[in-house]
Amino acid sequence: MVPRLSLRWRVAAALGLGSVLVTSLLAIATWNLASDYMLRQRVQATTRQAEVNLRLVEEAVRTNSDGLTELLTGLTTNPDSTIMLFHGDEVLTSGRQVDPAVVPAELIVMARDGTPARQRLRADGIPVIAVAQSLADGQGVYVELFQLVQLDRTFRFLSGLLIAGTVLSGMIGVGLGSWASRRALRPLTELTDAASRIAGGDLKARLPSRRDPDLGPLASTFNTTADALEQRVLRDARFAGDVSHELRSPLTTMVNAAAVLRRRQAELPGTAGKALGLLTSEVDRFARMVVDLMEISRADQDGDKEDFEPLDVGGLVHGAAGLRLGQDVEVVVEPPPPLVLGDRRRLDRVIGNLIENAEQHAGGAVRLAVLHQDGIVRLEVDDAGPGVPRDMRTQVFERFTRGTRAGSRGADTGSGLGRLALVAEHVRRHHGRVWVEDRPGGGARFVVELPKALS
Repeated sequence: MVPRLSLRWRVAAALGLGSVLVTSLLAIATWNLASDYMLRQRVQATTRQAEVNLRLVEEAVRTNSDGLTELLTGLTTNPDSTIMLFHGDEVLTSGRQVDPAVVPAELIVMARDGTPARQRLRADGIPVIAVAQSLADGQGVYVELFQLVQLDRTFRFLSGLLIAGTVLSGMIGVGLGSWASRRALRPLTELTDAASRIAGGDLKARLPSRRDPDLGPLASTFNTTADALEQRVLRDARFAGDVSHELRSPLTTMVNAAAVLRRRQAELPGTAGKALGLLTSEVDRFARMVVDLMEISRADQDGDKEDFEPLDVGGLVHGAAGLRLGQDVEVVVEPPPPLVLGDRRRLDRVIGNLIENAEQHAGGAVRLAVLHQDGIVRLEVDDAGPGVPRDMRTQVFERFTRGTRAGSRGADTGSGLGRLALVAEHVRRHHGRVWVEDRPGGGARFVVELPKALS
């Protein structure tokens, strides 16, 4: 399928084509008028000259002058012109020697019949105009060939100039079309950029105000919509933060009480013991959900308050592995330890969430690696699980996604708020990217790439 040209280039091409068409019409009209005028002037001049020469030749023939040959020689205006006199059975010539056969027989016949005739032709490669006239009393036919070399050069120069002008006009039309379309589409480009920034999480993106009566309402409406969206997102985030904050105190009490009851669960037989187990697991899950909810609200509210500092990613990974993983988990940090500009809390959360995700859904992490190349720091977290299906590899980083375990309950099901969504949000705020792929040998590999700090 042939890719469709952008609107800017379609406008430029249309303007260029229009310029070519208009200039072509003007060039054709100019060529026809100019060439016809110059040729007509040349023909009139040659005809008058031939008539004058004919009178002199007629007088010499009528008086049987012995100087006819010298007369013909004197009548040649330049070395490229030729005079032919068809007199009886002989042909007298002067000037540039040309085979009399180049003169069309029809031209001679018309002249013998008393009709002056003219015709453009090429004589030995030189463009000429042949003027044929009959002598008085049918004594012969006088033919003079006037060279058109200068006129032919003028025609070639004029045609080349018109063609070059047409091409130049088309190029100028394309250039003007590109410039005009770029200026006309600049507001649309700004709108697209602002909308993309908002979609990427930058709720501060706005369009510059304009005084143009056509573009002003567009910018004003977009900015009003963006303001409303930002206020609603911040309102929702504040609400979630307030709710989670208010839940912290009673939740702490519930968690501590659940811990006490869990230690005495063995003293409760039968159904009471099972009910206590379900209660304590749900309390733990509720606690994780509140923590995640607070993290989401914090990520939404303090997006512009990061105070980045150089951080050793290898040290962060070793610290997280020492607290959360066993000795059998492989930790690889490529020397020298790479640094990134970032927020320590957010990066700790990224590493912790990836490890917790592997523990809850994939049998635990089996390898953590920190690599760096071409200005990029790469964090890899491998797990021993079944892997992530290709159709879920984007969805797992969305909020409120729990994959195939949606609707289930238990200690390993997560909060359901999207722990990996928090990873994606923190990585985005560090101008990085995150994705999941297959691990060599089976399982999943979660990859985070961050820009390396400049030395």
